[in-house]
Amino acid sequence: MEEIHKKLLQRNRTNLVKDLDPSKLYDGLLEKGVFTQDMIDEIKSSGTRRDQARQLVRDLETRGSRAFPLFLECLQETGQHSLAELLLNAAPPAVQIQPSTPTQPVRPVVHPLPISSPMDVDKQRKEVAPVYPIQRPNTDPSPSPDKEYIRPRPPGRTRRDSIQNYKMDATPCGHCLIINNVDFEEQSGLNNRKGSNIDCDKLEKRFKALNFEVEVRTNLKQRQIKHELSALSKKDHSQYDCCLVIMLSHGTEVSHSRFPGAVYGVDGQHVTVQYITNYLNGQHCPSLQGKPKLFFIQACGGGEKDTGFEVSPDESQPSIGGTDDQTDAIPMSSSSDSLSMSDEPDARATLPTPSDILVSYSTFPGYVSWRDTQAGSWYVETLDRILEENATTDDLVTMLMMVNNEVAQNSAKGLYKQMPGSFNFLRKLLYFKTQ
Repeated sequence: MEEIHKKLLQRNRTNLVKDLDPSKLYDGLLEKGVFTQDMIDEIKSSGTRRDQARQLVRDLETRGSRAFPLFLECLQETGQHSLAELLLNAAPPAVQIQPSTPTQPVRPVVHPLPISSPMDVDKQRKEVAPVYPIQRPNTDPSPSPDKEYIRPRPPGRTRRDSIQNYKMDATPCGHCLIINNVDFEEQSGLNNRKGSNIDCDKLEKRFKALNFEVEVRTNLKQRQIKHELSALSKKDHSQYDCCLVIMLSHGTEVSHSRFPGAVYGVDGQHVTVQYITNYLNGQHCPSLQGKPKLFFIQACGGGEKDTGFEVSPDESQPSIGGTDDQTDAIPMSSSSDSLSMSDEPDARATLPTPSDILVSYSTFPGYVSWRDTQAGSWYVETLDRILEENATTDDLVTMLMMVNNEVAQNSAKGLYKQMPGSFNFLRKLLYFKTQ
């Protein structure tokens, strides 16, 4: 979305939240390709009318360049003319949108110059430019607005040893919520996840050893998953340094604007990863502002199976695979229609960046995640061992890279591969407190 349109929405957000009727807009915004069905479902589930209006306006800012005019069209079509006029009337004149520029070029006659070569004239023009008011040094003791935003670039590169570490010495360090969905209702059409309890037990013990207060919830429906996440977000985390959410379930690929993928409740209804992370962001959980929020997702990112590619003998390593490997894959959600391709790059380029969040996925978006019914999933088994062996010396991002490399060596049924990965928005290094 254009920056001028974003500012219009932000300046008028109070009136929009107060008077907007989102329920009248959903069909139009869906038909015009501004939102996907999954996004509309998330907005609907955000709470009261005002909550839905607030979420709708916030999500609108992340969409493509056509989002604002199409939003105005929807307002007019649904009879919400006063809000449409409010936004149109609030638009400043074009002259105020663009920085003012001189209408006439700088002429040397303003400061007479001696006759000289064209090169000397250009040189002298540059020399006299600072005398114009916009660049004249400010003698006022208080700094000018222009100078407040000028920061000198530090010499040389930023060194790793200059990066700060997150504070991780509270006791306990923070809450850890594990949602372990094993037995799925028959009407869901999803198979039971044999071997998931092994994953759950490993992670419960591991994060207790890493100084977390661990709670395990088993076999939750979609609404129960949302309830547990909401309860976690409402806790007072001011005395803690971190928060952890682990999802063990079936998964699928869905349309997204921030974090890909979704996990299923035992009733066959999914919750998007984007929705899961929103509960703990700085806006919805103030006591976690500036603190790391970690999400570990053991679920498929889609239904595609990766057969890998051939590598040279130097890159080849022994493969590991169980005799009864299963996947947590569900086909891509049918409601995951996206914006047109022409708008997609613009929408992604203007997304806000969530800070202090890391989402670690067991597999690349769109692909299946393998689970051995006897030993548990490849990802959790490797993650648990890497944490045990390296948490005393290495930071989390380094350890997750180790997990990626080791899981990538595995093969299911001697053929299929798996590639974990992370969406990392941490600002500092994270070292767990070990006993």
